[in-house]
Amino acid sequence: MADLMSVDELRSAVADDSIDTVILAMPDMQGRLQGKRLDAGHFLADIINGGLHTCSYLITRDVDMVIHDGYDFADSSSGMGDFVLEPDMNTLRPMPWVPGTVLVLANTAWEDGRPVVQAPREILRRQLERLRERGWTALVATELEFLLFEQSYQDAQSTDYHRLTPASYYDADYSIFGTAKMEPLLRQIRRAMRDAGMPVEGVTGEVNHGQFELGFKYDKAMNTCDNHVLYKEGVKEIAMNNGVAATFMAKFNEGAGNSCHVHLSLVDDEGCPVFADQSRENGYSEIFEHFLAGQLAAANDLSLMVAPNINSYKRYQEGTFAPTALQWGRDNRTCAVRVIGEGRSLRLENRTPGGDVNPYLAVAAIIAAGLHGIDEQLALPPEATGNAYGIGGERMPTSLRDAITLWDSSVVAEKAFGSDVVRHYSNAATNEVATYEGAVTDWERRRGFERM
Repeated sequence: MADLMSVDELRSAVADDSIDTVILAMPDMQGRLQGKRLDAGHFLADIINGGLHTCSYLITRDVDMVIHDGYDFADSSSGMGDFVLEPDMNTLRPMPWVPGTVLVLANTAWEDGRPVVQAPREILRRQLERLRERGWTALVATELEFLLFEQSYQDAQSTDYHRLTPASYYDADYSIFGTAKMEPLLRQIRRAMRDAGMPVEGVTGEVNHGQFELGFKYDKAMNTCDNHVLYKEGVKEIAMNNGVAATFMAKFNEGAGNSCHVHLSLVDDEGCPVFADQSRENGYSEIFEHFLAGQLAAANDLSLMVAPNINSYKRYQEGTFAPTALQWGRDNRTCAVRVIGEGRSLRLENRTPGGDVNPYLAVAAIIAAGLHGIDEQLALPPEATGNAYGIGGERMPTSLRDAITLWDSSVVAEKAFGSDVVRHYSNAATNEVATYEGAVTDWERRRGFERM
C-alpha cells in the first residue's frame, strides 16, 4: 500500500483547517462502509483513543437496512445494544473526491474488548493469523468490474432501473475508442484512487455494454480489501457527483455479469514465494498443489462467502467468462480457478466471486479453502484443458438456497470460521432468500397481468 496519512499530518491539517471531517467506518456484511462523519477536532480529542459506540445492528441489517431476527445479537430480542468502532489509524487516508475529509476504517469490539468475530475484517484477520502461524503472508489483488449508465441514481430509481442507457452501446472490451466517451470520468476515478493511496495500474473496457474494470497493484490481503471497499464507495460517489450511475451487482442484465476475480499468492517470512518450486516439473510446490486442490474441494461449502446474494448465482452461466464447473486450468478463463504466472509471479485467480462480493469474506474463504487442502493433503485433480464448460464433474451451486444448505453442513466452514460465524451468515442468507421469495417480480407481472 502506498504511504497514507500519519496522525501528525492529520493534526496539522486539522489545525490549518484543510481537514474538518473524519469518516469513521466499518465494512458491513455486504462490504459497504457504515459509520459516521465526525468533526475532525472531536475525533482527535475524544474518538481516536476511546473509539465510537454505535449500534451493533450494523452487521445484522440486510441490503435494505431491514433488521431481522435470528442473530445472536442486535435483533428485537437483544435490546439493540452497542459495540465499539475502534479506529485503525493505519488506514487513515484522504478521500480526495470529498473536500476536507479523511477516512479511517474501524475494527469492531464489544465493551469488554473482545473482538466481534462476525465482523468481516475480523473474519479475514483470523484467517491471516492462521497463515502467519505457518510463517506465510497472503498477497492479493481484486479485479472489480462495474457498469456505468448515463442516468443518475435518482433517475434510475424513478424508472425501477428499466430503460437505462449504458455508457457504451456495444462491446468495448479493450477498445480505446469504445471507452473514450467515458474517459473524463474514468480519469477522474483513477486520479482520485491514486490520491487516496491506491496503486492504480489502469482501466479496461469489458464485454458488457458500459462495463469497465480498474486494475490495482497487489498488496497484503487486508490492505487490498480495505482498498477494495473504498474504491467501490469512491466509484459510486464520483459517478453520483457527475450525474451518472454505477452498479456492481453481479448480474444486471442478460449480458456478461460483473466479476471480481481474486488473485492470491503466498510468501514466507523472507519474502520468498511459497507456491513456486522450480525443481518440480510443473514449477508448482506441493503446498501450492494442495492449496489449489482445496479451492475446488471446498468451493461449494464456502460459496456463501463468495456469492452472498440471490443475484450472485445468475452470473454463473456458460460462455460468459463466469465459471460453472469446479475445474482448474493454466491460463484458462473457462475454469473456476485459473493458474497464471511462474516463479515469483505464480498465483491462482479465483474466478467465482462477482462484483457484489464482500472482499474480506471472499479472501477469507479462499484462504480457508487452501488451508483445508494443505491440512488434508488433498491431491490436485487433473488440469482442465480446452473448454471447461463442457467438462463433467462437480458444478457450482445454482442458488443461494443451495449454498445455505452446503454452508450449514460444512465441516470446513465450522473448522475455519467457528459456529458463531457460520450461524450468523446462514441467518443472513436465509433472510435474504425469504425476502426474495416474498417479492413479486417483473417477470411475473409480464406473464400474468393480462394473460392469466
